[in-house]
Amino acid sequence: MAFDFSVKDGGLPTVASDACGVAAHREREARSGHDERDRPVEETTVEQTPDGAFRRQRNAFSVRFGSGPGEAPVQAGRYHILGALGCGWNRRQRIVIRLLGLWDVFTPEVVFGRDEQGWKLTHTPGGVAELFGYERLNDFYRATTDHFTGRGTSPTVVDLQTGKVVTNNYHILSNDLETAWAPFHKEGAPDLYPQELRQEIDLLNQQIFDDVNNGTYKVNFATSLGAAQAAYTVFKARLADYDFRLASRRYLFGDRITDSDVRLFQTLESYEFGYRRGFLQSLNAGDDEIVHIWDYSNLFAYARDLFQTPGFIDEAELYTLGYTPDEKGNYSHNPFSQDGDTPQDVKDYHKAVYERWLEPSGREQLGGSPLYSGPGGGGSYELWKFGAYEGFYRA
Repeated sequence: MAFDFSVKDGGLPTVASDACGVAAHREREARSGHDERDRPVEETTVEQTPDGAFRRQRNAFSVRFGSGPGEAPVQAGRYHILGALGCGWNRRQRIVIRLLGLWDVFTPEVVFGRDEQGWKLTHTPGGVAELFGYERLNDFYRATTDHFTGRGTSPTVVDLQTGKVVTNNYHILSNDLETAWAPFHKEGAPDLYPQELRQEIDLLNQQIFDDVNNGTYKVNFATSLGAAQAAYTVFKARLADYDFRLASRRYLFGDRITDSDVRLFQTLESYEFGYRRGFLQSLNAGDDEIVHIWDYSNLFAYARDLFQTPGFIDEAELYTLGYTPDEKGNYSHNPFSQDGDTPQDVKDYHKAVYERWLEPSGREQLGGSPLYSGPGGGGSYELWKFGAYEGFYRA
């Protein structure tokens, strides 16, 4: 059966709008008649270059976990991590927490419904909203610094003893969970950040972030068609690169799952029902002009392999990302009707895509070498060392 899955309402699905604050804004634009470039949200106003490209804001807090000076102490139960289920930066942490067995040690909480006042807190017994009487994530940022002027982001780690933000730096948080929190890892937990591969993992992670993770946002938050097209070209090239890399390797670094696999997966799992539909609008493209994940056979088999690996996705995320319906048979991100009922053809499409993700990957016998010509390995054995010029960029 062929499905018409183009965007008809001018908006992104809820999974993207909740994570990024775009769909409701675009709906307001359509009603007001504003030019598409006149966007009253930070991603498409403040976080822009003069040529219309999206340039993400820096993270406000970057405290590391450990026992050193200025580091947050590693204490079980002291911290909650607040984030949206539709946010890839947050799902990345949730995957690591599940794989390492830290769920009851470093507890995730869900935030939802970001608007001009920021993310709303979920009221749950023992949650941060109950403990501190706050309604918004931004309240913790204001309690941490008098000079907070940005926007609270997903995910954010809050110290339950002080009520203050520890970090919102999702780039390095998973690395701390993989290293500093090792005393609390479950028995048999994977080593997601092996010492001998860390430099290469760091370099690949930077590439994955720039071109794939954030690459989707560079397409969807571009305020010029040229910027969107440039980002999309890089995005496709990177998928082709990884597709070749994964032809002879089960995972990005051979026979072991690493932090890099978690970071790539976070985008692959949400691309079809989320980012891709935004691409159609941002690029003024027809459905047959935008790639699918399954256009890259090795990459899609790899993604299915991870999708079916315990810890990479849970029931709440399956629903939020559009793979499974609620008890009434409706799907979470439903821009198709005001009453919330999902049309049958859309239900059929979601079901068909989910079934594709459940097909056997056939990759169990693959091992493969961790060596590749990717970042840091293309003709140079001296890998870049991030932080070598620490302080150089500081005012």
